[in-house]
Amino acid sequence: MTGSNAPIGVFDSGLGGLTVVRELIRQLPNESIVYFGDTARVPYGPKGEETIIRYSQDIATFLRKQGVKAIVVACNTATAHALPTLRAEQDVPVIGVIEPGARAAVAASRDGRIGVIGTRGTIRSRAYDKAITALEPGATVTAAACPLFVPLVEEGWLDSEPTRIVARGYLEPFTHGKIDTLVLGCTHYPLLKTVIGETIGRDVRLIDSAQETAAETGRVLREQGLQATGSDARYRFVASDDPEQFLAVGQRFLGAPLERVELVTLGV
Repeated sequence: MTGSNAPIGVFDSGLGGLTVVRELIRQLPNESIVYFGDTARVPYGPKGEETIIRYSQDIATFLRKQGVKAIVVACNTATAHALPTLRAEQDVPVIGVIEPGARAAVAASRDGRIGVIGTRGTIRSRAYDKAITALEPGATVTAAACPLFVPLVEEGWLDSEPTRIVARGYLEPFTHGKIDTLVLGCTHYPLLKTVIGETIGRDVRLIDSAQETAAETGRVLREQGLQATGSDARYRFVASDDPEQFLAVGQRFLGAPLERVELVTLGV
């Protein structure tokens, strides 16, 4: 049985999941974390379901070997395709980013007009549509892929005119009162909250899946008696390729300095 002071394992296709780590550190400061960013095989969005499941299984196996007590799938595309498989195979809790975001969106929406933005893979899966309408059958879900948001974030163009132009193009289907709530269905997107909020209108509630996933993780740990009892939290960061790039760009997502990134190559 995994001890309560064991770390939480978190993984993503690349760097975006660090926004989930940021929230975990803020909300659960006593918890240790092992983060794996699959930078050798990013992006997951355009890849097929079987490939994404295989990649996710590789990473979950690696994280369990590190002794983690729970696994957070901090990638919307991996959650959409691989979560049921991982939950069936793993003997620790596995938490995804879609269910918490869907629940928060339904709770926040005034009249069930909910928008979702994400990668092509996430939007194509219709995972948010299904999760939202399962909770609120009368909801109307409008979804759009915003693939250029990821490279803009990774280039650091968080509040620039090119980003505003792209945002206006992507978000036009949601403007003029068509939605009252918008799910940021990619872990990169919280870094664009300012631009997205200004483009979509301040009367639209933005749902940050990173915040909601951290809160859900805390709830699961409490329910299963797995909260850390000490205060000596430790953090490990692992990349499958180019740890120097991870070190340089990852600090933007984490909101804090990164001292070291390990390199671990998994199956290709």
